[in-house]
Amino acid sequence: MGHQVIIFDFSLIRGLWESRVKKNKERQRKEKERLEKSSLEKIKQEWNFILECRKKGIPQSKYLKNGFVDIDEKILDVYGKTPQLQKRHALSDETNKERNKFIFQLSGEQWMEFPESLKDLTYLKEWHVSNTLIQTIPDYIASFQDLRVLELPKNQINHLPVEIGHLKNLRVLNVSFNNLKSVPPELGDCENLEKLDLSGNLEISELPFEV
Repeated sequence: MGHQVIIFDFSLIRGLWESRVKKNKERQRKEKERLEKSSLEKIKQEWNFILECRKKGIPQSKYLKNGFVDIDEKILDVYGKTPQLQKRHALSDETNKERNKFIFQLSGEQWMEFPESLKDLTYLKEWHVSNTLIQTIPDYIASFQDLRVLELPKNQINHLPVEIGHLKNLRVLNVSFNNLKSVPPELGDCENLEKLDLSGNLEISELPFEV
């Protein structure tokens, strides 16, 4: 039995090998570029995040964890205001809180008269009462010497007490859309009154000479 001779075409094998090597190198190059691009993008994202944190006055300890940047958008939400704005808003809130201490507000048809506790709050500067079934302004209103604003629209008030003339500091009186039939002459004693709104009281035909 004769021997079989196997002949290899080394040029063909080399060509296949070189083709595989070329494809592998191309794959590695693309992967390297992808990683570099991804890394650069991450660095850029982290740097922009750091700048934003600094701009908002966020402490470094809040966004650096063991030397790595923690890109957590919640940090920006929590510290969404600069210290200056935070201080400004805090002052504004404090001012509003202080102002609200001097304001009385009441609304709703469940109210048919003023609460009894109101007569002790003589330091109030403003009353804002609307959309109630209240018909009468209490006589003790004369004790509210600091009262500057009486906003009483859309109630059922049928008369103004003569005691309203004691409110020397009253500047605004709004009793529009009530059931007033007349206005007491004593209203003319409110020497600092700047705005008077009686609209919607259809039975008022004229104002007293004093007003």
